[in-house]
Amino acid sequence: MPAGRILLLPATVALAYYCDEENIGLLNTVQMPAWLQWGLGLLVLDYAIYLWHRANHIFPFLWRFHNVHHIDPEMDVSTGIRFHIGEMLLSIPFRCLIILVSGVSPMMLLVYELIFEAATLFHHSNIRLPLLLERVVVEFIVTPRMHGIHHSMVERETNSNYSTVLNIWDRIHGTRYLKVAQKALVLGVPGYRKEEDHQFISLLLHPFKKQRPWLLPNGNTPQRQPEDLSDKLS
Repeated sequence: MPAGRILLLPATVALAYYCDEENIGLLNTVQMPAWLQWGLGLLVLDYAIYLWHRANHIFPFLWRFHNVHHIDPEMDVSTGIRFHIGEMLLSIPFRCLIILVSGVSPMMLLVYELIFEAATLFHHSNIRLPLLLERVVVEFIVTPRMHGIHHSMVERETNSNYSTVLNIWDRIHGTRYLKVAQKALVLGVPGYRKEEDHQFISLLLHPFKKQRPWLLPNGNTPQRQPEDLSDKLS
């Protein structure tokens, strides 16, 4: 679990304890079986992360910080922990709002955090599932292949596949996209291909610099060729 995200837990867990004690939030005020409460709590947290992730792509200020994650030209488990500390700090008010409204318990929060971290490391890995297994798994959860498309240099593909654990949220919002041949993927952000863009100090200062346009060094916009498309998993 990345150290930066561990630092977020005391604030959110403390708020969850407070909500639990004071009966704040829907799950603390509406009577329901424990299994249903847990199911709804985990779903709410997963959906909230989908909304936050999508917001990081929509709003330019948030994108400045989230872009540090996306400019990585190769995707592996290290990409799953490559987040700017500013992005994590900015997420605290949103996470706290979700806790206040939903009333998820501290234990739900901790369990989801473990699931979230495992899913993040899994779908940022360079594991290639056998095609038959991929077809089954991708119907429910985010796979490395699915999330790899989210890290594509083609902007339309980057702005898809925002889910973290369950990919039902992409289905609901029409942001699920699988029709790209895995071998045709080129990862990263086109304006940040130089080695110096990926040094620690450069990444730390990245959000505070002028953001480059979505163009390759030669001025071209990355496009997907028809022969690179694949609908085998659809």
